Amino acid sequence: MLSEQSAPVVRATLPVVGAAIGEITELFYRKLFDAHPELLRDLFNRGNQANGEQPKALAGSIAAFAGMLLDRPDSRPDAMLARTAHKHASLGITSDQYKTVHRHLFAAIADVLGDAVTPEVARAWDEVYWLMANALIAVEARLYQEAGVAEGEVWGRMEVVGRHRETEDATSFVLRPADGRPARAFRPGQYVGVRVELPDGARQIRQYSLSAAPGRSDWRITVKRVHDAAHPDGEVSSWLHAHARPGDVLDVTAPFGDLVLPEGDGPLLLASAGIGVTPVLSMLGHLSATGSARPVTVVHADRSPDRHAHRDEQAALVASLPDARLRLWYEEPGERAPEASAAGRVDVGALDLPAGLTAYLCGPLPFMRTVRGDLLRRGVPAERIHYEVFGPDLWLGR
Repeated sequence: MLSEQSAPVVRATLPVVGAAIGEITELFYRKLFDAHPELLRDLFNRGNQANGEQPKALAGSIAAFAGMLLDRPDSRPDAMLARTAHKHASLGITSDQYKTVHRHLFAAIADVLGDAVTPEVARAWDEVYWLMANALIAVEARLYQEAGVAEGEVWGRMEVVGRHRETEDATSFVLRPADGRPARAFRPGQYVGVRVELPDGARQIRQYSLSAAPGRSDWRITVKRVHDAAHPDGEVSSWLHAHARPGDVLDVTAPFGDLVLPEGDGPLLLASAGIGVTPVLSMLGHLSATGSARPVTVVHADRSPDRHAHRDEQAALVASLPDARLRLWYEEPGERAPEASAAGRVDVGALDLPAGLTAYLCGPLPFMRTVRGDLLRRGVPAERIHYEVFGPDLWLGR
């Protein structure tokens, strides 16, 4: 909760700070990486920096958090920040790094806003930052404790014990702890971070959903290759497709992620597009393995049947559940998918959905915006619509 002194200052200056927040965050990252080039090389996703998504996500998070403090002063921010905390934990972020961020962020604020940053304004926004940072630090500390690791010590060595080409641009990798122990438990829908050393010496990290059900002695991830390997967006996926073979050993984190199935027997909607099918496969595998009878509606959109990773596996898992149905949309259905809807808008709102459902969405942002909008118009409460974002969270607080 903001102090009585800071709340009116933040309310009065939020329009000014909000209007400049994009410029502030862009300058912040320049200052941060000039002072600490190792962070861009070995921690931050260079692709998200190159395409501008990471600065947008930081700007959105600051503005959304400040707005929450003003509009809902008695609310706890944990739920709002959970997705970000899980991402941070999967990168091994430590509490000390928030001090580094604070120093360069507030230098950027002073540079952009100049004389508008009076001591009173600086104190108020300093309070906003540390309320947000300390909330994240607390959630991340709990995640590290639950994972049974020290702060930031999330990495382990995993051997590639299997590799399978799923589609032209998607390959699955089966991973097993290099020390011979069984893979640790995880919740269906979670992801792991994978770190690889690239030709320029950078050690870049990307997160990949675990694409098989928990309870096995190994893990499986499915990686879609971004074809422009020269662009930072495709660095890690292209490296894995080109180099990761059975017998190789990778740096992999403990599992994290808050897009996980709830307990109970309430109806579910599992909606995915493209490689977003991966956490859905884990959820379906878990439901099948546990003999779940809960109603499940599964929706998937893809370019074509040939581009639909794990297509047959997904269909088999749905068929194994007593009260589940699968609806497919393809831009190019062709003869292989006569049951699928042809190109056009994915209209989840037109489906016959049971009351009281909980929805899980994973895929490109345009797809998730469309599905979420359909569900909201159908009267599904926002708090029952969960989603996973591959990359920076541009929806924070929504």
